[in-house]
Amino acid sequence: MDFSPIIIGTMRWGIWGANHSKKEVQNLIQSSLEQKLSTFDHADIYGNYTTEKLFGNAFSEMNLKREEVQFISKCGIEMPCDNRNFSVKSYNYSKEHLLKSVDQSLANLKTDYLDLLLLHRPSPLMNPEEIAESFSILKTQHKVRHFGVSNFSPSQFDLINNAFPLITNQVEVSLNEPKAFYDGTLDQMIMKQLKPMAYSVLGNYFSENTEENKRIKKVLTVLCEKYNVEENQILLAFILKHPAQIYPIIGTSRAENLVKFKNSLSIDLEREDWFKLLEAKTNIEVD
Repeated sequence: MDFSPIIIGTMRWGIWGANHSKKEVQNLIQSSLEQKLSTFDHADIYGNYTTEKLFGNAFSEMNLKREEVQFISKCGIEMPCDNRNFSVKSYNYSKEHLLKSVDQSLANLKTDYLDLLLLHRPSPLMNPEEIAESFSILKTQHKVRHFGVSNFSPSQFDLINNAFPLITNQVEVSLNEPKAFYDGTLDQMIMKQLKPMAYSVLGNYFSENTEENKRIKKVLTVLCEKYNVEENQILLAFILKHPAQIYPIIGTSRAENLVKFKNSLSIDLEREDWFKLLEAKTNIEVD
């Protein structure tokens, strides 16, 4: 399954962030496609279960071909909010819930299939055989083309993958949060010849004034001048350097940032520069 080299995240397009109008969403979709970024990442819970519908209403009026874009969505979290009467936040991977969730996402997005469905977070109660049965039904009904997981450990990935073939694990990866470099998550994707997806790729660099980020800024200042780019582009290039061929998810709600992120694809950080950034994050030399 081919996705665009950068995936567009929609989590903050609705009431969880920018609170865009339908027209503003259409402008973002159009701007993304102009940069040949055609994959859009959703989850049923985004915007308290409203952002998928916002996107679907916007996309359906744009006279675009569905086969030229890719829709990803996630399900499995039951989140109490004004739009859902759950008594506690929990995970539900029962066959009934999975089938119902996909049908709702299809209705929200005004499409008859998802290119990729992800289990949003691992549950201690998930039954791999029941999940596999649900996936088989969705595949046979042509409602979902491919399946994956999000935030799963390597062993949790194997638990589901042994029952039904998965194509990706979407996890948090950034200079601020490089855990996936060391815990086997990305190693597993390489071994299985699968491409992972990464969210929060800019970390907390722009939101938190920590000592760690002050160290990172010193290195970024030098590298931005060296490569003639901006800080967010270097942070993205740091992720793209990894041999796992990561699909980064960019959660921007501003069209002008799309060009900058697209240009990050052409930045090839030198190996020593990559390790200078890593050392700034950890504040220690590698062993």
